[in-house]
Amino acid sequence: MVFGIDVSKATSTVAVVVNKNKVAGFEVQNNRSGFDKLLKSLANFQKPEIVFEATGLYSRRLRVFLDDYGYRYTQLNPLASKKQLDRLRPNKSDKNDAFNLAETQFQISRALTYVQAPVYQSLLDWSRFYDQVTVDAVKDKNRLHKALQCTFPEVENLLNAPTGHLYWHLLRQFPISSTVTKLSSTQLSNTIEKLPHVSHQRSIELANRLSQLASESYPCVGEKSAMVEEVCYLATELLRLDTQKTEIINKMAILAQNLPELDILESIPGISINTAVRLIGELGDVRRFKSANKLNAFEGIDLRHFESGEFVAVDHISKRGNPYARKILFRTILNIMTSSRTKPSHINDYIVRKKKQSSGKSSFKKIAIGAIHHLNRTMYHLITTNQKYDYPRAQPKLR
Repeated sequence: MVFGIDVSKATSTVAVVVNKNKVAGFEVQNNRSGFDKLLKSLANFQKPEIVFEATGLYSRRLRVFLDDYGYRYTQLNPLASKKQLDRLRPNKSDKNDAFNLAETQFQISRALTYVQAPVYQSLLDWSRFYDQVTVDAVKDKNRLHKALQCTFPEVENLLNAPTGHLYWHLLRQFPISSTVTKLSSTQLSNTIEKLPHVSHQRSIELANRLSQLASESYPCVGEKSAMVEEVCYLATELLRLDTQKTEIINKMAILAQNLPELDILESIPGISINTAVRLIGELGDVRRFKSANKLNAFEGIDLRHFESGEFVAVDHISKRGNPYARKILFRTILNIMTSSRTKPSHINDYIVRKKKQSSGKSSFKKIAIGAIHHLNRTMYHLITTNQKYDYPRAQPKLR
């Protein structure tokens, strides 16, 4: 006996199928009263099979309800569901989709969905929040750059890079070059020294450099311009967003502190607490995958091969998986390379060897994808066997 459920935004359509025959069909609201109605129907059967397609936040409410009441279920990936049901959808509707989900369960016997501990979903939510804050910060940095072109474009050359807490604090104090030129060197250095983490000597150096840049600047707006207000606003907002990102990582670290994979991931050279908690958030419980190749597919870095007659296409990654995880893993590879001088790893050894072999024929992106494959195999092995990274033991496995 199978319950096929087609989940929409506000409602879910349910088809109850016994021995491939539909015995009941009804619609429920995706709220407490609707789920109570579904619960009463489920209670009429012993160990019912439940099948539904993942539809983002909409299906999440149904999944939590089933978890709360101890019902096991099969949650289908939308792509897998499409492949399985396309041949059965001459007339697509919510009722037909619910029935087809239940009917095909008798033919396919889909495996039950692995139920992760709630902490993994919490970490995923925080990770997506972190990503959204990052996107907002990037937008504000671009807006700040545009506004500075009218008030004080030269200030972008003050530090090694036009970003960071010190830079934003300085912009709040000096959003336009005229706010610098009206102050003496002593007044300027005293103002800068009051900023967080600025020494006396550093304040003098910054004051001299700032005065030089301001003397060359020719703003196209006045001190009471909206552009000046915008620079102050955006600098303050970027400080707030950067603090928010730090707070999110701290909360994620507290949530993940009892997960054994946190220490395991941090033992891999190049992976900090920030990267570790975000990887756990995006990848979830890695133990649910049957192999490292399944983990590759989840991230969308599995290779797609096309061959027809004498034509053989260049292999490309599928990009059908988690784009957030792919982005974090790519940055992790860069971190592994950066830290390799003091923290060697077999993954960096692979990158160095491939660079020598390619002689410019292979782009770094291809090498990075290969490195991510090795990183996935390493993470999967270490987590499933509960071991920390050991470079001497890892070296021979790649040679």
